[in-house]
Amino acid sequence: MARDRIRPEDFTRPLRRILVGGLVLLLLGIFLIWRIDSPRVEQFRAALIDRVVPSFEWLMTPMTKVAGMVENFQSYTRIYEQNQELRRELQQMKAWKEAALQLEQKNARLLDLNQVRLDPKLTHVTGVVLADSGSPFRQSVLLNVGARDGIRDGWATMDGIGLVGRISGVGRTTSRVILLTDTSSRIPVTVQPSGQRALLTGDNSPSPPLEFLDKPDLVRPGDRVVTSGDGGVFPADLLVGQVAQGPDRRLRVRLAADYGRLEFLRVLRSHELEPISDPGKLVAEPPAPPAPAAVEGADG
Repeated sequence: MARDRIRPEDFTRPLRRILVGGLVLLLLGIFLIWRIDSPRVEQFRAALIDRVVPSFEWLMTPMTKVAGMVENFQSYTRIYEQNQELRRELQQMKAWKEAALQLEQKNARLLDLNQVRLDPKLTHVTGVVLADSGSPFRQSVLLNVGARDGIRDGWATMDGIGLVGRISGVGRTTSRVILLTDTSSRIPVTVQPSGQRALLTGDNSPSPPLEFLDKPDLVRPGDRVVTSGDGGVFPADLLVGQVAQGPDRRLRVRLAADYGRLEFLRVLRSHELEPISDPGKLVAEPPAPPAPAAVEGADG
C-alpha cells in the first residue's frame, strides 16, 4: 500500500486556525478588560497604558511626520491659490488703471479740440516735446514752439490735465519749459477747500513740498491744489495736484500732470509780464531831508 503524501496545507491550516482563534480570544479579553468597571481593572488598564504606549512612540513618529507634511502641503496649496487670486486682481487693477489713464487723456484731447478754456481770456499754443534736459539737477523739456509762435517767458504750460511748468528761455523756433519739480521752480498755490496759501517749491523729487503754510493743521492729504494767481506769475485756478504726506512727514503735492508721458504741452497765453527796467524802483526812496527854512523857524 502506497504511503500518503504529506502536503504543506495539512500543517498550515490547523496552525492558521489556532492563530486566528488566539487572536480572537486576545481581542475579546482586551474588550472585556476595557469594558469592566472596577477599580482594580482601572489600575491594571493604567499600568498597561503606561507600559505599552511610550514604547510605541517611535512607531507613531512617521505617522505624525506624514500628517504634518499633509497639513503643510494643504497650507501651501491655499497660499498658492490666494497668490494666484491676488495676481488676477492685480492684473484687473492694472487694466482699469490703463483704461482710466486713456480716458483722462482722451478727455484732455477732446477739451483741446473743443477749445474749452479755464478762462475766456486765455488762449493757448500746443507744442510737441522734443527732448528733456537729461540731468538730475535740472528738470526741463524743450518745445517746438518759440518766438515765431508768440511764446513769451513766464507763460504757464499744461499737459491737458494739470500744470507742468513755465516757459524759461525762448528761441525763434523752440522754447524751454522749467518743470515744477526743478529746484528753481517757485509758484504760489492755494489749497482747497481750506483756502490756505502756500509756495510750491521744486526739489528734484516727483512730489514737491508745500512751504510757508499759515495753518498746516487745516490741510489734509487729498486736498486739491491750484494756482493762486498771486504776483501775476500764473493765472489763478490752474490744477496742480493733490496734497500727500511724504515719507519725511512733510506735506507734498502729488502732481496731476503725467510726467512720464509728456508728449504735447499747452502753452497758455496769459497777460504780458511787465519787464523791470529800473531795478532801483523796487526799493522805496529814502525820506527827503527837511527844508532849511523849516529848520531855521524851529530854531527861532
